Amino acid sequence: MLNEGIATMAVGMGTVFSFLLILWAVVAFLGVVVGYLNKIFPAEVQAVTTTVKKVAGDVEVAIALAAAKLRK
Repeated sequence: MLNEGIATMAVGMGTVFSFLLILWAVVAFLGVVVGYLNKIFPAEVQAVTTTVKKVAGDVEVAIALAAAKLRK
């Protein structure tokens, strides 16, 4: 009975190990394929536009603080 359990365990672990090896090989192969395809068909680089946000001045901060104090 113990030998059957060990045999079942060995078959199961061998199956999982084989699957992981195949998965690793496929992922590595696809990495090479995608790298090759990126050289053939490079992605377009879009220009990044930035906007400058206006920082509140002293007057706006004072008005906001006064309004907050009046609400209390």
